Amino acid sequence: MIISVTNRLLCKGNFLERIEQIAKARPHSIILREKDLPAGEYEKLAAQCLEICSMYNVPLVINSYIEVARKLKIPDIHLPAELFRRHHDELRSFENTGVSVHSVEEAVCAERLGACYLIAGHIFQTDCKKGVPPRGLDFLRQICDAVSIPVAAIGGIAQFNAGDVLQVGANGICTMSQLMVCEEPGEAIANYKMLFIDNKMGNKS
Repeated sequence: MIISVTNRLLCKGNFLERIEQIAKARPHSIILREKDLPAGEYEKLAAQCLEICSMYNVPLVINSYIEVARKLKIPDIHLPAELFRRHHDELRSFENTGVSVHSVEEAVCAERLGACYLIAGHIFQTDCKKGVPPRGLDFLRQICDAVSIPVAAIGGIAQFNAGDVLQVGANGICTMSQLMVCEEPGEAIANYKMLFIDNKMGNKS
């Protein structure tokens, strides 16, 4: 799976046009991560993004704003581990609940409490986490080995290292900066899809 995580502050050009470019390329989902926005502004932006994503049948995932997801009847939500632990009993109405984890303990706990998938990171060095050492592929392997639900890797993922995260057991990747700033996000997603196909073919041989 290829998950696009948004950051409108990094986006080159019109943000909603960028969302449409990404949705048109059909990633697994788009996580609207704009956590700095007040709830009302986030809801307005989410409604606009939902309209775009619906045109291309790409799930829009609400990040952290549980009430916004309910109000807009969006069935997919993603939460940081701590927020998920506090509210997991309130999330039964959602079809897909993802959780961001930064340790094996968080991963195991999230699965036990009903998470549908995990995002583990950050794996490689990234400007989004300046000064914070990456956790690396061994960390990602430990997460993948510890749970039975899908795991996507985030943090410094690029074309040249995405295959490495698949090789250690990840089911997918998340990309934020690249799809916000590149000239052709659709081409970038297509390249990742080809890499996934090549990896599956390699595993069969």
